[in-house]
Amino acid sequence: MRVIGTAGHVDHGKSTLIAALTGKHPDRLKEEQEREMTIELGFGWLTLPDGEEIGIVDVPGHRDFIENMLAGIGGIDAALLVIAADEGVMPQTKEHLAILDLLQIPTGIIVLTKIDIASDPEWLALVESDIRAAVAGTVMADAPIVRVSARAKTGLEELLSTLTEILQEKPARLDLGRPRLPVDRVFSMSGFGTVVTGTLSDGHLAIGDEVIVLPSGHKGRVRGLQTHKKKEDRSMPGSRTAVNISGLAVEQIARGEVVTQPGQYQPTRRLDARIRLLKDASQPIKHATEVKVFVGASETMAALRLLGTETLNPGEEGWIQLELRDPVVAVRGDRYILRRPSPGETLGGGVIVDHQPKGRHRRFDEKVLKSLASLAAGSPADILVEAALALNAAPVREVVSRSRLEAELARQALQENMENGQLLQLEDGNITIASDLLVIAAPHLVALENKAIQIVQAYHKTFPLRRGIPREELKSRLKLQPRVFNALVRKLVAEGKLAEAGSSLATPGHEIKLDSGQQAKVKELMRRFAQSPYSPPSVKESQAEVGEEVLNALVELGQLKQLNSDVILRTSDYEEMVAKVRAFMTEKGQMTVADARDLFDSSRKYMLALMEHLDASGMTVRDGDFRKLKK
Repeated sequence: MRVIGTAGHVDHGKSTLIAALTGKHPDRLKEEQEREMTIELGFGWLTLPDGEEIGIVDVPGHRDFIENMLAGIGGIDAALLVIAADEGVMPQTKEHLAILDLLQIPTGIIVLTKIDIASDPEWLALVESDIRAAVAGTVMADAPIVRVSARAKTGLEELLSTLTEILQEKPARLDLGRPRLPVDRVFSMSGFGTVVTGTLSDGHLAIGDEVIVLPSGHKGRVRGLQTHKKKEDRSMPGSRTAVNISGLAVEQIARGEVVTQPGQYQPTRRLDARIRLLKDASQPIKHATEVKVFVGASETMAALRLLGTETLNPGEEGWIQLELRDPVVAVRGDRYILRRPSPGETLGGGVIVDHQPKGRHRRFDEKVLKSLASLAAGSPADILVEAALALNAAPVREVVSRSRLEAELARQALQENMENGQLLQLEDGNITIASDLLVIAAPHLVALENKAIQIVQAYHKTFPLRRGIPREELKSRLKLQPRVFNALVRKLVAEGKLAEAGSSLATPGHEIKLDSGQQAKVKELMRRFAQSPYSPPSVKESQAEVGEEVLNALVELGQLKQLNSDVILRTSDYEEMVAKVRAFMTEKGQMTVADARDLFDSSRKYMLALMEHLDASGMTVRDGDFRKLKK
């Protein structure tokens, strides 16, 4: 499950675009609809051409509502930077682009809207040239540009196709076993009670889970879950999730708080971070500047302590410690945005390197600055895990190579990660830093295992009369290389999480069960097979009798044997015929189709199918018009 977000100047068509893509207008407030301007976050969803369902967060473009935009943009997987063809790059375009860059949004598309209004090819080329200049050096520098008219419904298919392509290249969110749902909406529903929404990250939530709302500390229990208005028993990382929480009133939860499981996170009033001040910032920032901090869906005031310098100029980077007025929930690696409270201005942002610093740092202490730089780089064990996360499943030597660690540090980091379970072997053997054995980061393995099991379970629901999903289909849907797929399957089967069923895979205990109506039809079909065992009903006739899925189930269960697209036999009759053919050839040395026809008092159609099947199975070999037993 992925979430994408819109960004762009006011009145450039973000909400209209979402309405055209989803069939639902994201502006839910009466004031928004009257003013034709998004004030609060809006949400929608759609299904991409490859079948993946994605959520869409529509954010406000007007400067007055920029801080509402920040509440929704942090948890997205891709951005649609919307620019109107008749106006081109505007002030909020640049501000939203800067925010996308500071948050390092993984991927995105530049959507050139309103091409029905400004359709002159030369003008569009000029606008696109200006856009390329504006996005140069940002995360959107290489983003494709797609021309769209939401009102005329042109370019939408290309947009969806392009969105599918860029998301396929991006790995799904990992299940780290520590769920975080930054709350961007809180409301009450009649008959249900308190509901919160947000984009779930770092873990999953399930019905019945005990949860805690931080930083307030109120506890409740998950009563219900929905993703895109569909009930779920379990919500996965990356999904837009609505959580119905029992035991809590609406007044006990505020936007910006985090729903999680007890014992997973602790709120903090102090953050150490790396900052990049925007080149377009109106002035330098000084020590003790008062700022607004946005992290997750939260915002709070803070005193900014500059470390190692008295002033940071536009375009420069540095170290800061933020003393927060209100506690927030954040972890190392989270990205944040800083804004000036008055007059409102986005100053910069960056990445949190320590979410629980022990105390106030001495501002010009070299040991502190070196420690922060080391934290930003990570320990050798962290670096090795991050390399493994970037590669997914890979040989140890490739993970070590990507980490760029010296041999001894890599050896120690590998040993530490194998012992603490952060890295796991997918293949048996003695692990060394130079070995070719596959390893995988624990979160990736959990995510792969969950996805594989969910795919198999979904297949059983769709095709209950099949033994399981074909191995090749599962491999294709997991998008794994054969070696990685085979190693994963071996592990899942060995642990009893999946079961092999011939060339298919199933959940343990899965059985093909026919209902009473299907059983009656099968009984009648088998009666017809018994009446004429060597000239039975054709495949097409059998399908008409019991249905294609039931017929396939009878083959899966071994009651029928299909020889080709037209001929099918009872397995017991087939085995009897094979034994008689073998005896005939043993005695006579060879056999023709005519001999088989006479032997079984059947027709050429059935006997030719039998002979060709025996050739293909390796029992016989053809020699002109004759068949002989293969030596």
